Amino acid sequence: MENHNSLFNTRTDLGDLQRAVSDVRTEIGRIIVGQDRVIDLLIAGVLSDGHVLIEGVPGVAKTLTAKLLARTISVDFSRIQFTPDLMPSDVIGTSVYNQKLSDFEFRRGPVFSNIVLIDEINRAPAKTQAALFEAMEERQVTADGKTYKLSAPFMVVATQNPVEHEGTYRLPEAQLDRFLFKINVDYPSLEHETKIIGDFHARRNVIDLDSVRPVMNAEQVKSYREKVYSLHIDPNLVSYIAQLVHQTRNNSALYLGASPRASLALLTASKAVAAMRGRDFVTPDDVKFVSEPVLQHRVILTPEKEMEGSSAGEVIRQIIERVEVPR
Repeated sequence: MENHNSLFNTRTDLGDLQRAVSDVRTEIGRIIVGQDRVIDLLIAGVLSDGHVLIEGVPGVAKTLTAKLLARTISVDFSRIQFTPDLMPSDVIGTSVYNQKLSDFEFRRGPVFSNIVLIDEINRAPAKTQAALFEAMEERQVTADGKTYKLSAPFMVVATQNPVEHEGTYRLPEAQLDRFLFKINVDYPSLEHETKIIGDFHARRNVIDLDSVRPVMNAEQVKSYREKVYSLHIDPNLVSYIAQLVHQTRNNSALYLGASPRASLALLTASKAVAAMRGRDFVTPDDVKFVSEPVLQHRVILTPEKEMEGSSAGEVIRQIIERVEVPR
């Protein structure tokens, strides 16, 4: 007699990936309280080979969370504090004359790392922002006519403050489009804030980053990504993703809709979330979970909606509610 349970066996073994995800959550959770959604989206960013922009007011642990994520993966990490006087060479590197060789040699900048944390990305001028374009999109840097490949995995985690606009530069749409996710970090709940204060007191005002251990290496990240890419997605769900993105281009509240890059981002990110949840196939809930962080920074509100105080996230949530979910 045929065992019908075999029909439900997953085609891709995701046990090791799930254990790694659980371990990352545990390690970051040693210090960060109540940011489960943010942490899950960051992990999905790693599994999707995507860059992440984190937005929130000062003091909600944006930088700390990104640092802790980097600590859970045994790869190189660098941090760049963006300021108005930062030059492109401060990011990608510069050629320096070597007297011994009687020639110029290229000294690599901090972007030559695996996980690059960029603090307050909107504080640097357009010229410095542009220096990141090639690195983020093509995983390479061109300087003095030579091209230098960046080591895999390569991920930019950037932070910005949504309320302080003095001395900041709006990120160009082309650069925003290169971020897989834009994650909004809210204030903690009363319960979580009480725990944050209690934990800080128990640790005697010390945040011990060394207590967080690496649980993945570069080879494992590569293996997990290949598993994510191989996940199954029903043609109806592909159509659902296309409809969500198409609706952003035909919405009276939006001046600019999302690009085809957004559709591909939705596909990959929903696969990553499905894998994190132990499934080798995508469901509508996976797509919904990533839709707002994938789409909200790729659209522009009409001036009227901006004046009304609407947000891109609100419009995206309305679109998600309107588009019929495939059965």
